[in-house]
Amino acid sequence: MKRSIVLGALAASAGLFICGQVAAATIHWADWLSNGVPDTITGAIDVGGESVGVTFEGTYMSAQYGAGTNYWTNPTTYTSAEVDNAPSTTDIIQLNAGGEFKITFSRPVLDPVFALVSWNGNTVDFGAPIEILSNGAGYFGSGTPLLNLAGTGFYGAGEVHGVVGLTGQYSTVRVSHTTEGWHGFTVGIRDVARDAAQVPAPAPLLLFGLGAFLLASFSTLRVQR
Repeated sequence: MKRSIVLGALAASAGLFICGQVAAATIHWADWLSNGVPDTITGAIDVGGESVGVTFEGTYMSAQYGAGTNYWTNPTTYTSAEVDNAPSTTDIIQLNAGGEFKITFSRPVLDPVFALVSWNGNTVDFGAPIEILSNGAGYFGSGTPLLNLAGTGFYGAGEVHGVVGLTGQYSTVRVSHTTEGWHGFTVGIRDVARDAAQVPAPAPLLLFGLGAFLLASFSTLRVQR
């Protein structure tokens, strides 16, 4: 009887641990607000009531601020096992010339992501390792992002729609891209960077704790046999 109870507790604990690791992250998307300075667009990201400033600097064609065409028409293209929610407004920055643009956050953030619309035939580099978090059919069809050898960018084979993510802490992200008639994007983050007192226990510590619990439980089983 005691052995069954202990094994049941082990299974439940392991199940909770695994579920906690695979849950998709909520993305806090940018609310683009104005373009008062040439080649600059400012906005804000609401992270649980805390506002983080975000600034785009670079050449662009136009931008939408809360009204206009909804290019995020297929939410499943912008969600996955890693991304819980697609952009919820029509906000978008629209590009039509190649070059480089810079995204700057008012404070360090964690895991910035870029939701993309129609990056067709475009060679893109983020200057840091990226992951293709989602990809599928979008406003202008569909395509496939092909990662470069360095893993820091992609080539857009067809009308690429989806989400690209960086992992880690960033204050600035620089993106280079080649000319393509029209392509658009917006920016999101998983969270702001916090000090040690605000950050939950990291995964290695959780693994250590689980391992210690398993070892103690199996020791108890051996004593009871």
